[in-house]
Amino acid sequence: MDTSRLLRTTGTVIAAAGLLLSGCTSGSSAPSAAASSPGSAAPTGPSGPAARTGAGALAPEPTAIAAALAPYYAQKLKWRDCGAPGFQCSTMKAPLDYAHVGNGQDIEIAVSRKVATGPGKRLGSLLVNPGGPGGSGIGYLQAYAGIGYPAPVRAQYDMVSFDPRGVARSAPVGCLTGPRMDAFTQVDQTPDDAAERAKLVAAFKEFAAGCAKESSRILPHVSTVEAARDMDMLRAVLGDPKLNYVGASYGTFLGSTYADLFPSRVGRLVLDGAMDPSRPALELNRDQTEGFDTAFRSFAQDCAKQPDCPLGQGGPDAVADRLKEFFRKVDAQPVASGDPARPLGESLATTGVIAALYDQAAWPQLREALQAAMNGDGAGLLGLADSYYERDPKGTYANLMYANAAVNCLDQPAAFAGPEDVDRALPSFEKASPVFGAGLAWASLNCAYWPVKATGAAHRAEAKGAAPIVVVGTIRDPATPYKWAQALATQLDSGVLLTYDGDGHTAYGRGSDCIDTAINRYLLDGTPPRNGTKC
Repeated sequence: MDTSRLLRTTGTVIAAAGLLLSGCTSGSSAPSAAASSPGSAAPTGPSGPAARTGAGALAPEPTAIAAALAPYYAQKLKWRDCGAPGFQCSTMKAPLDYAHVGNGQDIEIAVSRKVATGPGKRLGSLLVNPGGPGGSGIGYLQAYAGIGYPAPVRAQYDMVSFDPRGVARSAPVGCLTGPRMDAFTQVDQTPDDAAERAKLVAAFKEFAAGCAKESSRILPHVSTVEAARDMDMLRAVLGDPKLNYVGASYGTFLGSTYADLFPSRVGRLVLDGAMDPSRPALELNRDQTEGFDTAFRSFAQDCAKQPDCPLGQGGPDAVADRLKEFFRKVDAQPVASGDPARPLGESLATTGVIAALYDQAAWPQLREALQAAMNGDGAGLLGLADSYYERDPKGTYANLMYANAAVNCLDQPAAFAGPEDVDRALPSFEKASPVFGAGLAWASLNCAYWPVKATGAAHRAEAKGAAPIVVVGTIRDPATPYKWAQALATQLDSGVLLTYDGDGHTAYGRGSDCIDTAINRYLLDGTPPRNGTKC
């Protein structure tokens, strides 16, 4: 298991498991995986590092386009049919290093769109991002957003997304072979002795070394600030004077970063499943641990009411104790999974459970998978873990986990410098979640061995002077705790908080008419909901 701050939408977490594709990976979440998560300042720009103002906020970029960037902003995209019917694809050229524009070191950013279907007034482009970092925007657009967003929105907007730098089709980060990644996902992340601790540290070091070997050119240039600059370039290339955007999970961090850097170009921004960029990595990881505990307790309450609950009856504490006991048993003796090379041990079992906590629609599948595993068949939980890691049946992994680590470890200094730091933090993580605390604490060690120094740090998101920005928070969200949405809405100069009293990760397009109506109205006529609206 490596689930430290992977923030992506529900749909991208569980789609591979045959579950609901919803508007909303880490993510997995939005759960997490081989990395940590956002909360970054800036790497470098045409005039040096992105500046900060006030209490660590990012300073806006100059309103005039720098001369060196003008050719990039003026480029024309050549569209071709691709993927599902009705979708088009293209590539956009961007500087590899914004501190050295024009040195011949460019990268190609993959873009896809589905042109507005009409009728009604055309409103330009609506960019969507599913989270991660590391989630493929193009995959999300073609599998869900371009066909599943409300019809009136798709009628009036060109639906657009892109794979951010380092992700999928845009100079993707690579790290390990499939077999080596299989081994990495099985390493025990609740070490019981010195030998297991050493093995875990060695696994993190091997992962980082593999990324350095395979991706040395792109690794220093995949920060969220650079992705936000790419996004502004894409806005201009698409012909939009302002950016209209729906970002889910980590996509809210990308969106708030954009708003900080380009406040005068903010159009209609929805930040769903928001994260708080002012929280340093350690606090983000601990907050998310608490979020997964909240989500599990909600699942446990529901499970105890069901006749097929494999964890028995009683309150959440009793159910949690039985899950911990199951984890202890598969840690000592993994169960068969249908793949002799990958029996279900504690790490994969925990990842499978976390993956299903992203959406309450997955709870029945989780009950079934747990029951089977307790009876010696771990295939169901392994399938959930594979969906989380984006591993296909042939043993090939998408680059989600590699990009996730690369972005997160660049966006903020590591949560821990070494195992001793984890030891000191363990009590607070285990208090945040008796079930998941230890594993998520050790997962937070991954950036300690990263080959590239972080260029960002925690900072307030203010976006002074921006148009109204709608921040959406779900009260029992596992991956992006509700308090993050409250904090972000307060920090933003024009933030408007919209609350969903529900379970699961993110809210838009997940069954609440109240939420969907409020967001649709904002996207279509520019009227934001009243600040503090609760659904």
